[in-house]
Amino acid sequence: MVTIIPFKALRPQAQFAKQVASKPYDVLTSAEAKIEAQGNPNSFLHVTKSEIDLKDNIDVHSQAVYDKAKQNLEAFISRGVLFTESKACYYVYQLVMDGRAQTGLVCCSSVDDYENDLIKRHEFTRPEKELDRINHIKTTLGQTGNVFMAYKKVAGIDEVIEKWKTEKGAVYDFTADDKIRHTIWLINDEKVIIKISDLFKTNVVATYIADGHHRAASAVKLRMYLGSDTSSANYFLTTLFPSDQLHILDYNRMIKDLNGNSDDEFLHKLDANFYGEKSDEPFSPTSPRTFGMYMKGQWYKLSLKDEEVPIDPVQSLDISIFEERLLKPVFNIQDQRTDLRIDFIGGIRGLEELKKRVDSGDMAVAFSFYPVSIEQLFAVADSGNVMPPKSTWFEPKLRDGLLTHLLV
Repeated sequence: MVTIIPFKALRPQAQFAKQVASKPYDVLTSAEAKIEAQGNPNSFLHVTKSEIDLKDNIDVHSQAVYDKAKQNLEAFISRGVLFTESKACYYVYQLVMDGRAQTGLVCCSSVDDYENDLIKRHEFTRPEKELDRINHIKTTLGQTGNVFMAYKKVAGIDEVIEKWKTEKGAVYDFTADDKIRHTIWLINDEKVIIKISDLFKTNVVATYIADGHHRAASAVKLRMYLGSDTSSANYFLTTLFPSDQLHILDYNRMIKDLNGNSDDEFLHKLDANFYGEKSDEPFSPTSPRTFGMYMKGQWYKLSLKDEEVPIDPVQSLDISIFEERLLKPVFNIQDQRTDLRIDFIGGIRGLEELKKRVDSGDMAVAFSFYPVSIEQLFAVADSGNVMPPKSTWFEPKLRDGLLTHLLV
C-alpha cells in the first residue's frame, strides 16, 4: 500500500494566484514562455523558465539559469507574493475544462514507494532531462513541478474529498486565460488529514505516473545527493486523481517523407495491412484499430485488416500496431524515440495542426489515433513494461506555482 503525507506548501496570496499560476515548464519553449510571461512579473515562469530573464542565447541548462530561478523565487517570497503554510496540509485541486471536472489530492508521495515499485511508470526517462530537474531543485531547494498521478478509484476517498469541497470554501478559484478553471481547497483539519492518509495506506495498492516521469525520477536521484537525513527529500510533490476522472487525449504522428516511395507506391503498401477510404471531413478515430491519415490535401480513414492483435499490453496498443504494421516496414522508422523523420502532436492542438504541417510542406503525411485508455496505461505499468514514446496526452494540466514543496 502507498504512503502519502501532507506538506507545508509555498503558495501565493489569494490575490496573486491567477498571476502566479503558469503552464508546466515542459510544455513551453523558452520563446513561448517569454511571451506568456510578458508584462507579468508574478508569473511563475520566472522561476520554472528563468532563462526568459537572461540573454536570449544562454544555455538553458547552465548554472546561471538555475541561479536566476533561485533569485526569482526568493524575490517572490520577499515581495510577499508567496508565503509558506504554517502547518502541513493536504490540498484538493479541481480543474474544469469544457464543462468536465476532475479533482485530485495534492500531497507528497514517498521516494521509497517509487523505488519499491508501488509508484508505477509507463515511460522511459532521459538522463539530460532528469539532470535539468535535479539541478533546478538543488539550486532553488523547491520542487516546483507537480507529478500528475492516478490511482484506482476508492469510494471512501471520493467521499471524504467531496464532503470537504461541499462544506468548505476554496482558497483559490479562478479561470485562466485558456478558459480552464482552477479551484483549490486547503485541508488543515488533523482528523481529516489522518483519515485520508489511512485510506491511502489501506486501500490504494499502487499509484501510477500519468505525467511527470522526469520529475519523479529526479526526486529519487536528488535524495541520493541530499541524503535521506534531509527528511523532505524522502518525498516529492504529486497530485493524485482517481482513475475514473482522468481524460487522455490522442497523441498523433507526422512523417517528413514517404521513404522514397511515390504517392501511389505508398498507398499500395498501405493495402497490406489496412483498408483505406477517403473521408470528406478530418478523421478522428472513434474506436480502436482505426487511424486517420492526411496527405496531399486529402483525409483518409484507415482500418486494420487483421483484427488478431497480440494480447501483450504493449503490443496490443494502437500505437504499437501502427509501429509494427506501418512505421517500420513502410517508413523504415525503427525507433520513434530517436528518428528525426517523425514528429508528435498532442491532441489538444486538434487535427487542424496536422493539416497545417502537411499543407506547409514541412511534413509529407500525418496520422491521427484513438486515445490510449487509462486501463491500458495501468495494464502496461503493472506488467513492468513501458509504452512507445508520446503515447498519452493528459488534459487539463496542473499549473505550476500554486503549490510548491520546499526541501528545507
